[in-house]
Amino acid sequence: MDRRQFLLKSGVVAGGAAAGGTLAAPALAQEAPSIRWRLTSSFPNTLDTLYGNCQLFSRTISELTEGKFKIDIFPAGELVPGLSALDAVQDQTVECAHTVLYYYVGKDPTFAIGSSIPFGLNARQQNAWLYNGGGNEAIDQFLEAYNVVARPGGNTGTQMGGWFRKEINSVEDLKGLKMRIAGIAGQVLSPLGVIGQQLAGGDVYPALERGTLDATEFVGPYDDEKLGFYQVAPYYYYPAFWEAGPTVHYVFNKAKYEELPQSYRTALDTAAKACNISMLADYDTKNMTAIRSLVGKGVQLRALPRDVMDAAYDSAQALYRQLDETNPKWKALYDPWNQFRSQSYEWFRVAEYTNDTYNYSRQAAGN
Repeated sequence: MDRRQFLLKSGVVAGGAAAGGTLAAPALAQEAPSIRWRLTSSFPNTLDTLYGNCQLFSRTISELTEGKFKIDIFPAGELVPGLSALDAVQDQTVECAHTVLYYYVGKDPTFAIGSSIPFGLNARQQNAWLYNGGGNEAIDQFLEAYNVVARPGGNTGTQMGGWFRKEINSVEDLKGLKMRIAGIAGQVLSPLGVIGQQLAGGDVYPALERGTLDATEFVGPYDDEKLGFYQVAPYYYYPAFWEAGPTVHYVFNKAKYEELPQSYRTALDTAAKACNISMLADYDTKNMTAIRSLVGKGVQLRALPRDVMDAAYDSAQALYRQLDETNPKWKALYDPWNQFRSQSYEWFRVAEYTNDTYNYSRQAAGN
């Protein structure tokens, strides 16, 4: 066969393959169903980093499925209250939600482990545990009783310890303090005299302004500045030892999730991973500008006193021992998590901690 004949025949074959591909595309498109879901967020649309994550999620799903799978998103309070997002997914009021699992510790303290518990994992360690340390699988096993599945969909990084109307000089200053605080951190601080309350983000400012609250934690400089907490509580403390690397989750009704074609489930999982990466990068960028802005507005930046940190640490360990003895679901999730935490801390002390500590000290010294 000469070169000309080979090229002609190859062209026919290639053309036939291309034609076959063109003919097959409509058939494949017809097989992909058009589906529309609703997602309720636990956050108001004024928080562009948290609520904006939902918009990215919805847009990514649509693009991955060529517009066949669409998710309409609703801010907290539009369909259901922000702290009722999980219940709405359970009873199929909506198919999915963007929320934080520790909001539901009233149902079971075990929920908190999936997001963050006091003196826990930072964002990198949290992702390592979730994706490669068995965390996602363990959380879904726990969530089976609630007919939902969850996928990590964001992380804020280590949060700030919160806004206080008065200065905190020692653990004694916590006695009788009314504080908005999420997860099981309120149970940790309760023996120290703090009266913990759980409020949605949009309800916190009025409570601080009226004096119903003495203090609040929320996220960090960027979101906190947008919510205006500095106008009614001048002391800004760090760190939030209860949220070293809190994960925000996309939660799906289990039956609805399993009804989806595999390609759509893959799209959900892929979009959630993209959102998980995006949120952390977003906060790390915005917070470094916002903290300078807040200090420029006269905010009093303070480190939590060591005796507060020590008392809270001891309180947390006592609570975890109690839950380990009394709550089998907690024990099943906490024990392997705690083992992972110990080994992760050992490794991070070797390279990460020494590198960071040196570099930060040189920068702080002006070098």
